[in-house]
Amino acid sequence: MIRSENLRSGYIQDDVEEYIYKLLPERDPIIAEMEEHAEKNRVPIIGPAVARLMTLLVQVSGAKRIFEMGSAIGYSTIWLARAAGPQAEVFYTDGDLRNAQRAQEYFRKAGVAKRIKVQVGDALELVKKTPGKFDFIFNDVDKHQYPDALRAAVPKLRRGGLFVTDNTLWSGKAARPAASDDRDTVGVQEFNRLVYASKELFPVLIPLRDGVTVCQKR
Repeated sequence: MIRSENLRSGYIQDDVEEYIYKLLPERDPIIAEMEEHAEKNRVPIIGPAVARLMTLLVQVSGAKRIFEMGSAIGYSTIWLARAAGPQAEVFYTDGDLRNAQRAQEYFRKAGVAKRIKVQVGDALELVKKTPGKFDFIFNDVDKHQYPDALRAAVPKLRRGGLFVTDNTLWSGKAARPAASDDRDTVGVQEFNRLVYASKELFPVLIPLRDGVTVCQKR
């Protein structure tokens, strides 16, 4: 059984979703501890299925300089840092100092702390302020911020780099008419419209877990 409701898509058949997660190999003790903490404390994480996709994307693209917009307890950060290797430079960002402190402890336990730079504050402002361009940007901020996150991130991405965004099907709500006061669904829908209309990006929306959109900058 899927242990956490956080990992359920809301639109994939339960038996299919269970099958996907049963195929996955056991995680190491640090990742397993983080998954347990997320389940008990209702902390949103991408989960191992999406994390493996991100690992593959980092490895095949050769990304070394990575920026993460919205990192929470650092679950996805560890997967990204491990995938990119010891020469990586991964920027963790979150608006909650307590999340950052917990994440730093996990980074230390996982042996990847030296390759991760922790920043606390508004991820959209931090990505603009951080010098240089990135090979890979992962977006997982508040959903109503998604259109602004897109505008902030794309100029910071090198040509050929990847911009990956989680929750782009939003439990299937992205496919249905949204109430005008449902800022999160409206934000996801506008984001999806913008990436597919962009001449700078080549997007693919993958219906894994809650929807993952992978864009390459042309």
